[in-house]
Amino acid sequence: AEVKRMISPKDERLKQGAVARREAAQAKGGAAGGKGKGKAGDGLVRNVPQVSAAMFFAHNSALGPPFHVLIDTNFVNFSIQNKLDMQKAMMDCLCAKVTICVTDAVMAELEKLGPKYRVALRIAKDPRFERLPAMRSGNTYADDDLVERVTAHRCYIVATCDKDLKRRLRKIPGVPIMTIKARKYEVERLPDSNSFL
Repeated sequence: AEVKRMISPKDERLKQGAVARREAAQAKGGAAGGKGKGKAGDGLVRNVPQVSAAMFFAHNSALGPPFHVLIDTNFVNFSIQNKLDMQKAMMDCLCAKVTICVTDAVMAELEKLGPKYRVALRIAKDPRFERLPAMRSGNTYADDDLVERVTAHRCYIVATCDKDLKRRLRKIPGVPIMTIKARKYEVERLPDSNSFL
């Protein structure tokens, strides 16, 4: 039984490699810095995203009745499984008028799913729902499209049952998420929400 040998963190070989990397980075930074403003220490560039004017810390003041709800593909399917009328159930949950928005990417996903999901497609084509074009032309992946739209415009509530999408949306401040719980719609992260009634 041979034991794996680990290198000590204080080993000289590690220090030599770190010194060589630091020298290479300085040489590269010095060459780039000579062409620009002349400062050698400005190797680090920070990209800070523009914060929405409607945001007050994590509170989004752009949200208010009538609410605009972006629906995801699986939210339509789960609404059918739970026998929920989307418009009525959302109005009961939010206690306000609701405008349901369907993106072209969600419609493309529903069309790709085939004849098994034709009821969901027929519901998504409801004339009461507002159709929104995809953020990027040709984008048929709905999750990316929804995240990109919500990041650009913080005036939407996103309705989804997808765990990965919910995880991505929770990283964006001021974006409420609507899900299905106990055959009812529930909103998380909406200030003054009535979803607990």
